[in-house]
Amino acid sequence: MKKFLPALLLFISICAYAQQPLKTENVILVTWDGYRWQELFGGVDKMWMTDKFVKSDIDKLKSKYAAATREESRRKLMPFFWDTIAAKGTLIGNRWKGSKMRVTNIHKFSYPGYSEIFCGHAFNSINSNEYPNNPHNNIFDFVAAQKGFEGKIAAFGTWDAFPRIINSDRNKVPVFVNFKKENNVVTCGTESYKEWQTTRPAVNPFAETDSMTYHFAKEYLHRNHPRFAFIGFDETDHFGHGGQYDAYLETAAMEDRFIADLWAFIQSDPQYKDKTTLIITCDHGRGNKRPAMWRHHGQVIATAHNIWLAAIGPDVPANGEVKGGKKYTQSQIAQTIARLLGTTYTDNHPVAKAIDILVK
Repeated sequence: MKKFLPALLLFISICAYAQQPLKTENVILVTWDGYRWQELFGGVDKMWMTDKFVKSDIDKLKSKYAAATREESRRKLMPFFWDTIAAKGTLIGNRWKGSKMRVTNIHKFSYPGYSEIFCGHAFNSINSNEYPNNPHNNIFDFVAAQKGFEGKIAAFGTWDAFPRIINSDRNKVPVFVNFKKENNVVTCGTESYKEWQTTRPAVNPFAETDSMTYHFAKEYLHRNHPRFAFIGFDETDHFGHGGQYDAYLETAAMEDRFIADLWAFIQSDPQYKDKTTLIITCDHGRGNKRPAMWRHHGQVIATAHNIWLAAIGPDVPANGEVKGGKKYTQSQIAQTIARLLGTTYTDNHPVAKAIDILVK
């Protein structure tokens, strides 16, 4: 009997955890367009630290973010991820340690990737970033139809394709893109902020557009408290395509500060504190081996299907950095959001299961 006791206790513990009601009442999904798992889990990739890809002071950049080990370098680059999410949440996708997450669409670029995230299924017929309104229902359509979410959903993005991907014409979810700034007044659609009730981290010279997206989103969250929100950052992909590795790194560091600031805001706001789960992921990966390939992604780039996900919240176990285990997919994110919000996402197309290590 003694040798079975530990297994029995573990079984009882898992059952008790599974039966506990969820504390999450709100979910905020954040994406970093085209940000590689290699930098998230390994920090600076010295292969790209050359005059070809770094236009600023290489020695200064190395001093700022490089280190003797991957663990040291990633923490210098993204301290919030490694001091807070790794301690209190879950990170998936470190392929060096056997943790795998991937896109299932064949295209490995943005519109198909975001569609897969939102729809819970890959539609390979969606084959262009210029694709018109997404004809397939998505998590926004589903959540908008649930009781208690009326007027409590919003999306914000640096990329102006998001209204088409989400199909806001159909589901009427407000999607804020194309921000206009004059002096300190920022306007998007009918929403205009002349006086800011929130602050943001000091902006670096690279993530200026994402910074506007972030500040507008945070202000909206503060004033309106949506229960499901999406924030889509873009400039990691922008600088990746441009081959500007220094700007790509600085943008990642800036957006780590955005996430830290967002989490601090969540934990300071009575309507969000201890009731909100934050999920951060990307739409696709990038190339790896050859020096020029880190810039690119798409169907011909084999490694561009490799992605990652991080999550923190009242129901997310403190798994830290996942090692080995199951293979997860981008298509599982939509159902994970639904389950965290206390429901099950169903539609007229197949929907992938939730990520089991994030929510039962």
